Amino acid sequence: MTQRIMLTIFIACSFSLPALTYAGDKPAKKSATVKEVKTMSEKDQTALALSAAPTHIAKDAGVMIYGADGKLTETRKSANGFTCIPTVMNLPDPDPMCMDAAVHQWMTDLMNNAPKPTNTVPGIAYMARGGSHYEKDGKVMMSGDGAKTVKEPPHWMVMWPFDAAATKLPTVPNPSGVYIMFEASPYAHLMVYQDPKKMK
Repeated sequence: MTQRIMLTIFIACSFSLPALTYAGDKPAKKSATVKEVKTMSEKDQTALALSAAPTHIAKDAGVMIYGADGKLTETRKSANGFTCIPTVMNLPDPDPMCMDAAVHQWMTDLMNNAPKPTNTVPGIAYMARGGSHYEKDGKVMMSGDGAKTVKEPPHWMVMWPFDAAATKLPTVPNPSGVYIMFEASPYAHLMVYQDPKKMK
């Protein structure tokens, strides 16, 4: 399971913004990278991971943290189907994410270069600290090659093959806060710019 959930493959749709924490959490070091995150204590990595989700989800979510070898290891079993990790990308700010089992499958398929995701139901993932994506020529890209990094606000995602033509949803960030990322690819999914910490 540790290898399956290595989320460095999610480099194109991962996110980082200034910390949003809830009561009792210590804000993570703003300049921490993946390399630095794995040197944090288990307690600090756990707090960082859980900061990705609304409190009512985080309290029962499982946790995976980075070891010195850079691999994720489960340190707390999930009691609600969600698992949180302290960071996804090697960016200046950590970008924790909390995901359900369907998103785990979606990301495993992406990591394994599957032609399309095999989750059979929509998956939900939270990134309450925000993050970043790559843009080139006005389009959101799956790779950082030759692209610029653009910051995104706190948001949540629905991992399901949305079609822009059928849904009439935008394919780039816009004032509505909703768009389809990676449109026209099997890994298209819905981005919702809304702070998950404020969701009830």
